[in-house]
Amino acid sequence: MHPRLEEVLSYLDSERADLAEAVELVPTELRNQPPGPDRWSVAQVLQHLVIIEKRIGMGATKWVGDAVAGGLGPELETSSVLNSLDLALVADRSRSRSAPDEVRPDGNLDAASAWTALAQTRAALRAGVLPGDGLALAEVIQPHPVLGPINLYQWLLFVGSHEVRHTAQVREIAAELSTGTNTAAGAI
Repeated sequence: MHPRLEEVLSYLDSERADLAEAVELVPTELRNQPPGPDRWSVAQVLQHLVIIEKRIGMGATKWVGDAVAGGLGPELETSSVLNSLDLALVADRSRSRSAPDEVRPDGNLDAASAWTALAQTRAALRAGVLPGDGLALAEVIQPHPVLGPINLYQWLLFVGSHEVRHTAQVREIAAELSTGTNTAAGAI
């Protein structure tokens, strides 16, 4: 596998492991319970991640397919791409953001089902980008609604840093449910 693609996929795996640890902080019987009014439960956070990753995975599959069909050349660079996107900005929970309606969880998945769906979206995302292994994926550029035009590596980094944001949210939920306090009202 090309070092750049391996780097971003390893980043995604690392952040998913952190999310799993955070989810484990919440007792199974409380994962479907919001910590307060107008707050998401762990199940809803996971469902939101499913929605985002599924959408990006479908896009990435198309973008890579189009690039392969268009004869995209080989990736000549081997330098790190981790710092090509402000990961901390995406992950920052100090600034509250409201998710657009189309990516808001509808609550129809329990936490276990959402976790299973999240594993499926990750597998689909990987399957969608692997045909581009060794190709110049930095030249595959698509607009992000907030970040503007970003390349495919950066889209994958966005998936990971977005997950970091919500891993922190799950940790907040765990703390709130264990103490009965609301530490970040309304933040997603």
